[in-house]
Amino acid sequence: MDVVKIGSFIKTLRKEKALTQEQFAEQFHVSRRTVSRWETGANLPDLDILLEIADYCNVELKELLDGERKSEKMDRELEQTVLQVAQYSNEDKIKLTKRIHVIFIAGLIAEIMHVITNSAQLHNLSGSFIQGFCGGAALGTLIFGVVMTSKYAKKIKA
Repeated sequence: MDVVKIGSFIKTLRKEKALTQEQFAEQFHVSRRTVSRWETGANLPDLDILLEIADYCNVELKELLDGERKSEKMDRELEQTVLQVAQYSNEDKIKLTKRIHVIFIAGLIAEIMHVITNSAQLHNLSGSFIQGFCGGAALGTLIFGVVMTSKYAKKIKA
C-alpha cells in the first residue's frame, strides 16, 4: 500500500469537490492538520473514515486504497456498448436471413410450378410464358443462394 499515492488521491478527490482542507476536515469531523497529514502520506485515515471518504467522493474503497481510479465503470459502459452493437448486428443478420428465406421459398415454389408444368404434359402450358417464368425464377434464386452464401456476400452487402 503506497500511502503517498493514497494521500495524493485523497487530495485529488478533495479538490474535485472544490473543498479546502478545512471544509474537508469538517465533513469528516477531524482537524485540518489531520487532512494535511493524509494528503502528504504521513498518516492514513481510520477504516471508518476511509469508508466515509469513499462514499462521499463516489469511489470504491479499493480505488481509494489503490490511490487511483480504476476503469471498471468505463469497462462496464464499454461492455454495454459492445452488447448493444452485437444485438443490433444480430438483429440485422436475422432480418437478412428472413429475406433470404422468403426468396428461397419463392424460388422453391417457382421450381415446383416449373416441374408441374413440365410433367403435366398439358399442351396449353407446354412452352408457355408461365413455364419459362417459373424455370427462370427457380434458376435465379439458385444463383442468388449460391452468391449470398459465398465469401462474396459481405462485399455485395457493403
